[in-house]
Formats: sequence, structure tokens, C-alpha cells
Amino acid sequence: MLLQDWKSGADSGSLSEPEKFLKGQLLLDSGQLRGSFFQRTVVLICEHNAEGAFGLVLNRSSGSKIGEMVIADLPDPLKEYPLYVGGPVQTSALSFLHSDGFVPDANVIPNLALGHSLETLTEIAESFSSSRKVKMFAGYAGWGPGQLEGEMERKAWLTYPASLELVLDTDPTVLWQKVLKAMGPQYKLLAQMPEDLSQN
Repeated sequence: MLLQDWKSGADSGSLSEPEKFLKGQLLLDSGQLRGSFFQRTVVLICEHNAEGAFGLVLNRSSGSKIGEMVIADLPDPLKEYPLYVGGPVQTSALSFLHSDGFVPDANVIPNLALGHSLETLTEIAESFSSSRKVKMFAGYAGWGPGQLEGEMERKAWLTYPASLELVLDTDPTVLWQKVLKAMGPQYKLLAQMPEDLSQN
């Protein structure tokens, strides 16, 4: 599914069973995704409906800053922001999450909005606010109709409610472990498991 499809169709249609959709949830590798792109990832589900799902991986740094990777006339402060790898789909597509004291167009969880437009990103960066937070991503995680539901049935993912603190304020290098520990003692062993099992 293309990014444009999500932008144009994200709000279309009524959901008869909204409780089965995972928008606003974090997906965590349950330990079954070893060896894949999604090993030890935490994915924020930004859209989920009968057409599929769109998410952003929160804890995969690209190792680069926005100014090094995006060819656009961006405000200087924005160029210093780290760029995250949102997923393996359309890796040249830019998405961003932003929060402030009050975000009227919040469309992921309260006070957290997803955007794709460089123009909007520039407007956000140029209007000063000491409470504003922005996180930027190249690429995204996408699932076709029924695909994510199938992965959930196979218990590939654990779920946990997203929060602004987890999405924007938590060190991405410890995010997976932190959420697992918050989920309860039964996940302590998984959180402590070394990434490379040969070290165990």
C-alpha cells in the first residue's frame, strides 16, 4: 500500500468493530522476529482499518541527521534532528510525529499527530514553542488487509498502549526493554535476553 493511499484514505469509511484495530498501540517484537528487520522493534500503529495498517518503528536510528538525508530547504534547527528508519517500505518517504501543549489535529493518540508534508513540517519548525516535540522517519511499516491480524494470531507481536512519553521522550535504545518491563514480570526474561543468543 502506498503512502499516498494512507494520506487520502486514512479517515474514510466507518469501522463496525473498532476494538479489533490497533491504532494508538505499540507493537513489540515478542521474540519471534529474530533475524528480521523487526527484531526488537517497537512499532507505533498510526492507522489500522480493514484496508491494512500503517506504523512507524520508533527505535531504529538511521545514524544520520535530517539535514544530511533530506534535500529540502529546512529550518536550521530541524536539520540537526536525528532521522529514524520508520520501516522497510518506501524508505525515501518522509513521515513525522509531532506533539505540543495542544495539537488540534492529533490523529494517532491525544496530542500526537502524524504528518507527511515537508511544508507542514517547516511550518511546525518555524513557529516557536518550547513544548513542541518532533520525531522524523524515513520509510514505514505497512500491512495489507488481514496481514497484521494474521501476525497477531501467530503471536509475533505484543501490544501496549502508546503514550507521548514512550513515543517522544524515551531513549530509543532502551525502549523495547522498558516497555517489556512495564508489561509485567512475565516479560522480564525476554527483556534481559541478549540480542545475540550466542552470548547467552
